[in-house]
Amino acid sequence: MPTDEITAAAAGSWTLGDRIVHRMGFGSMRITANPDRERAVAVLRRAVELGVNHIDTAAFYVSPGGTLGVGTGPARYATELIRAALAPYPEDLVIVTKVGFGYDPEAGFTEARTPAQLRAQVEENLRRLGLDQVDVVNLRLGRGPATVPLADRFGALAELRAAGLIRHLGLSNVRPEHLDEVAGIAPVVCVQNNYGVDAYREQDAFVRDCGERGIAYVPFFALAGTGREAGASADQGEAVTAVARAHGVTPHQVRLAWTLHQGPHVLAIPGTGNTAHLEQNIAAAALTLTPEDLAQLTPPR
Repeated sequence: MPTDEITAAAAGSWTLGDRIVHRMGFGSMRITANPDRERAVAVLRRAVELGVNHIDTAAFYVSPGGTLGVGTGPARYATELIRAALAPYPEDLVIVTKVGFGYDPEAGFTEARTPAQLRAQVEENLRRLGLDQVDVVNLRLGRGPATVPLADRFGALAELRAAGLIRHLGLSNVRPEHLDEVAGIAPVVCVQNNYGVDAYREQDAFVRDCGERGIAYVPFFALAGTGREAGASADQGEAVTAVARAHGVTPHQVRLAWTLHQGPHVLAIPGTGNTAHLEQNIAAAALTLTPEDLAQLTPPR
């Protein structure tokens, strides 16, 4: 596909509350890895040029250290790189961040449990992004047993929403029952979970449930799968490779197209620090998979 035909709009749109986003977005975690800040700035600006108006980030996306645990030199925060590249922000740009987890250079990863800790994380995002209000804040749950009720933490964020610091709320790393726990506190506009063509397919029913509730489902690590922060494996799997070969595209593009085919409410947020990879990712917004392709990519039950 010629570069001038690539557009994130090819995937269609969905609403996050009162904000409309193209279903093909961009995840900012990997832009911190390279010590060349201008490379990250170029990737972000190119993403917007290609129609991306939904950028996912977090204050704990920082290198060296942070989520990726790589790199040298001064700290490079994804939130600050977004500000450097895109502020003043386009009116249609929707920035989604997450709290619950934080990163301290000395203490490492921390978890916010109290209203004061959650407010501090929201304010850090606002400061680094240069915003007065964040479009969407996801409350990310930890993997272990909860020490503070979800309703209490979500309620604290709902108070910040009422105060105008947050426009909309979402949840991350959650199960279906968590949506019921926060019902009545504030609307949930999106769920962000680890999910992909060959990872965590037990969530298929949850994906459909979110669609029935009108909630966006936003998979992270759709490309990396179980590789998570380490990135996608060289072994893409026989089914993905076969479908890619049939369409003359890359396995990564098949993974993204499959993600978008899971429902009109499913959004993709692939991340990269490479402009060429960015363009390939966004080109996947226009890739149509056949029913036969989708059946081939569905594991037997």
